[in-house]
Amino acid sequence: MLVAREERALEDTANAIRSRRQVDVRTLSADLSTRKGLETVVSNAGDLDILVNNAGAIPPGGLLDVSDEAWRSAWDLKVFGFIALTRALYPAMAARRSGVIVNVIGVAGEKYPPGYIAGATGNAALMALTRALGRSSTADGIRVVGINPGPIATARQQMLARARAKKELGDAERWRELYKTMPFGRAGKPEEIGHAVAFLASPLSGYTSGTILTIDGGG
Repeated sequence: MLVAREERALEDTANAIRSRRQVDVRTLSADLSTRKGLETVVSNAGDLDILVNNAGAIPPGGLLDVSDEAWRSAWDLKVFGFIALTRALYPAMAARRSGVIVNVIGVAGEKYPPGYIAGATGNAALMALTRALGRSSTADGIRVVGINPGPIATARQQMLARARAKKELGDAERWRELYKTMPFGRAGKPEEIGHAVAFLASPLSGYTSGTILTIDGGG
């Protein structure tokens, strides 16, 4: 079951999965930063085995660059969205004494870049959530794990790179030059994160909880 705000992106992703795997794929358009969106997802989730929290659009900027409104709006989706959805779906997993929650967070939560202060602070909070809940969830038969991706070649990463290039190089169009200093001379691939999610959610990682895996090429 895929959940996002944009219906077209959801359907494109679902069709790509269907073409490669013989699995049933459902989609649901919902805004997890709102109570209505959360309730929609919870009412349609069914008997859930795995929850992957992977959302967020926290803007770059220093302390005084990000407005109160932008800070709160971004946290409503990524920080409180993760927390609220986990709280809503956790009881059913606990009742079955089985389940895995994977939080895809972000390496800024451990590296604290001052130019991404809203994201760094929010990610650090989600790291604390993952570790704290992962220590107690085992009593309910549930594992809680996290992944901190570094720069990953997505549209969002390009937006952040453009903002950094404008600030550091004076030209947003020079954002590709920033990749030259990255490990292996490139950003990470989305599928490299996807494979890690699949592993951590699988029985192959059945004794792992409260752990956060950093995937940043060693940077």
